[in-house]
Amino acid sequence: MAASIFGPLADAGINVDMIVQNVSEDGRRTDLTFTMGRAELDRALDAIRKAAPQIGYKDLVSASDVAKVSIYRHAACGLILASPNTMFKTLAIVIGINIQVITNLGDQGGVLIAEDYGRLAVRALHSAYGLGSGMNYANPVNRERSER
Repeated sequence: MAASIFGPLADAGINVDMIVQNVSEDGRRTDLTFTMGRAELDRALDAIRKAAPQIGYKDLVSASDVAKVSIYRHAACGLILASPNTMFKTLAIVIGINIQVITNLGDQGGVLIAEDYGRLAVRALHSAYGLGSGMNYANPVNRERSER
């Protein structure tokens, strides 16, 4: 299924940067969430709709009101961040932000949250990790979901 979705996106020049896949409760479908830059949303939706017969998805849902916030652990620069749990506690418990999607791979962890909370989340995480105020705030992205 993934190739039937990401092939047409690649052919359309869409840069996908976060991918999360889960099996549905009944085990017969796959729930796939992925992100790309907001400017690419219309082209991505068009590419997926054109490939619908090959993909065979049940539902296609898009959202442009989310922000992706990521943490990185980089030993070479002397920056060793605590576990991703610090991120989760800071966002969910300390400032009460609902985390919509979580992804973690190696030295990078990321979450999708409501876009309205992007800047607040980055400021809170910089404080929680002792990084100061920071310059680059949350990068708004789109979230796609396709069920098969």
